[in-house]
Amino acid sequence: MSLRKSLPKLLVFVFLLGATASKPALAQATMERLEVAAPTQEDQTNLDTQLYLLVATNQEAAGPALPAVLDPIVKRLRGSLPFKNYRLTATLLNRVKNDGRLNLKWIGGPLSAPGDVSATSPSFNEFKLNNVKLVTGNAGQQLVRMEGFGFGVRIPVLTASAVASNGPMAPIINYESTGLNTDISFPEGEPVIVGTLNVGPSGDAIILVISARRTLK
Repeated sequence: MSLRKSLPKLLVFVFLLGATASKPALAQATMERLEVAAPTQEDQTNLDTQLYLLVATNQEAAGPALPAVLDPIVKRLRGSLPFKNYRLTATLLNRVKNDGRLNLKWIGGPLSAPGDVSATSPSFNEFKLNNVKLVTGNAGQQLVRMEGFGFGVRIPVLTASAVASNGPMAPIINYESTGLNTDISFPEGEPVIVGTLNVGPSGDAIILVISARRTLK
């Protein structure tokens, strides 16, 4: 075969050989670029949330003194709500990851004032946050944003009385549900009033106060 006739075939063979040899090199270069990419660092900040449950009543409210941190809150309440006394029924401290969620259920003590027929019956409570996150406000201040703040409680309510087998009248108590859901933002570390809930014929009210701040350690 003459050199002139075999030369085109030789050039095609060399071209195909070069193309085949370049493919592994291209794949290797791509893998190296993926390995060099730095992983995203996860935010490890945690927040301590503190929920206070206050009961506002016009009846006598004997009990321990309210925490000093709630003094500004109670002063504001006395100026806007017509109740004589405020007592603290629960304080709940929980830790949650920044940009995380929280869900808590518990059996609480009686919410009615002493002497009421339902004062010995417990309450059933639920507190949840769909998302809690540190954010920066328009003025540059640090805020805590809570999305899907939810509080619900089932409280005992006297509905009727019946004659017991031994003769005396026995109260009939049913549990009724109340609660609230909202989205809020507030300054980090500052207690704020979230809302109030009526707790039945007694005229008393539950007042929800929340605060949150990043953990120190």
